[in-house]
Amino acid sequence: MTEPGFSCFVVRKGSDGSITASMERQPRSALPAGEVLIRVRYSSLNYKDAMAATGNAGIVKTFPHVPGIDAAGIVQESSDPRYTPGMQVIATGHELGVERWGGWSDYVRVPADWLVPLPAGLSLEEAMILGTAGFTAAQCVQALLHQGVMPEKGPVAVTGATGGVGSVAVMLLSQLGFQVVAVSGKGDQTNWLKSLGAAEVAGRDLLTDPKNRPLLSAKFAGGVDTVGGSVLTNLCKMIQHRGCVACCGVAGGGELGLTVYPFILRGLTLSGIDSAWCPDDVRAEIWKKLATTWKPKQLQAVKRIVPRSKMQPEVEKILKGENVGRVVVDVESIL
Repeated sequence: MTEPGFSCFVVRKGSDGSITASMERQPRSALPAGEVLIRVRYSSLNYKDAMAATGNAGIVKTFPHVPGIDAAGIVQESSDPRYTPGMQVIATGHELGVERWGGWSDYVRVPADWLVPLPAGLSLEEAMILGTAGFTAAQCVQALLHQGVMPEKGPVAVTGATGGVGSVAVMLLSQLGFQVVAVSGKGDQTNWLKSLGAAEVAGRDLLTDPKNRPLLSAKFAGGVDTVGGSVLTNLCKMIQHRGCVACCGVAGGGELGLTVYPFILRGLTLSGIDSAWCPDDVRAEIWKKLATTWKPKQLQAVKRIVPRSKMQPEVEKILKGENVGRVVVDVESIL
C-alpha cells in the first residue's frame, strides 16, 4: 500500500552549494518524531523563516529543510492525552522551522510540550497574524510593565515599527494607554502607523545619525527595539531614569556600542526577549492575554494572506526590509 504523501515548501542545498526552494510532495515518514501530528491550516512569515528559505547556515542545520517557525492547525493523531484529534492548536518557537521541519507544510509532527491549545477568542488565522512576531511583541510589552514603565511615565519608542513585531507592539502599547512613538524608515506608512495607534511617527534618522556621546537627551520612558545595532545603541542612550528597553532583533546588526553610563547613571534595564525557548507556562499565559485583554483591535489591519506556493517573492521582500505588517501563509491554498 502506498504511503500517503503531503505537500511542503522544501529548501535544498546542491552539491555545489547552491540553494533551491520549491513545493514538493513528501511521504509521512519524512516527518520527524513527536507525539502529535497536526494538519496545518496557517503558518506565517518571520525574518527567521526568510533566512531559512534562503538556506542561511546560521538557521538551517540540515537539508532538505521546510521553513516555518509558526503553525496553527488541527490535531490529527496524538499519543499524548492532553491533545485529541480535532483539537485546534498553536505551535511556535522551540526547534520548529529551524532544527526540524516547520509549518510551511500540510503536516507537522511535534512533541506535545511544544503546543498550546488555541485559546478561546482567537481563530487559527488570527493566531498566525500574531504568530511569533505577536508573541514576541507581547513579551516586550510585558518586560516594560515588569520594570515599571507605565503610560504616565512618558512616551515609548518602537523601532522597526512597520515590521511584524513592531506593528503589533504599536497596537498593544497604544491599547494599554501608552503614547507610542513609531520609528520607521518608511515615511509612506505614517498614516498606517497612526491608524494602528501611534501618537507620533519619527524617521529612522532619529536613532541612526552618528551620536558619539555616552548619553543623549532622555526622551523616552521605554522602548521596544526590533532592529539592533546603532538603533538600539542610541535608543538606550535616550531612555529616562529607571526606564527599560526590550530588544528582540538584529536586522541592523548584532553589535552594541554602549558605555556603562546609561546603566549606572540612569538605571537603564535592557531586557532581552527570547521567544523560541520561552518557558511553557509563560508562553501559555501570554497567548491567553493575546486572545483576551491584549487582543489587538486592529489585528486584521496588519495582515496579508499569501498562498504557500507564492512565498518566494515575500521572502525576498522581508530580507530587503520592504515588508510591512504580517504575512500569513495559507497552507491549504493551491493557487
